[in-house]
Amino acid sequence: MSSPDTALLDDLARAAERDGITKTVVGAVIANAEGKVLLLHRPADDYLGGLWELPSGGVDDGEDLIEALRREVAEETGLTVTAVDDYLGHFDYRSGSGRATRQFNFTAMVLGDMVRLTEHDAHLWADRTQQNQVSTAVQAVLESWRHRSA
Repeated sequence: MSSPDTALLDDLARAAERDGITKTVVGAVIANAEGKVLLLHRPADDYLGGLWELPSGGVDDGEDLIEALRREVAEETGLTVTAVDDYLGHFDYRSGSGRATRQFNFTAMVLGDMVRLTEHDAHLWADRTQQNQVSTAVQAVLESWRHRSA
C-alpha cells in the first residue's frame, strides 16, 4: 500500500471541478484485524435514512482530502486515523441540497476499534456478506478494496 501523493490529490480535485462537481466528500474503508469493514447506519429521519455507509463526510474549504478524511472519521466514529493508504476510486451523486457531489474513497488505518457514534444510529464491523447492505456505489468501492488487499 502507498499513501496518496499530493499530485494525485490535486489531479482528483481538478477533475472534479472540470466535471462540474460543486461538493466533495471523502469516504474511508476501515478494516479490523479480521478483515471486517466498519459501516455506519444513517438515522431513518436523515437524508438517505436507513442506508449503511462508509464513514464519510464533506471536505471543508481550504482542507485537502486527507485532512478531511482524518477529521470526518474522528467526528463520526471517535477513531484516530493513523495512516491513509490506497485511493479506491470515487462515485458521484446529488446531495440532499441537490448539489453535484463526488465522494473520494481511501483505505484508512485507525487506532483501536471502539466506535463512538455522533451522527449515525448504529455501526457494524461487517463481514463480506453484511457488506452487501451498502449502496451499489459503495459495493464497487469495497470490491476495489478487496482486490487491492488480496
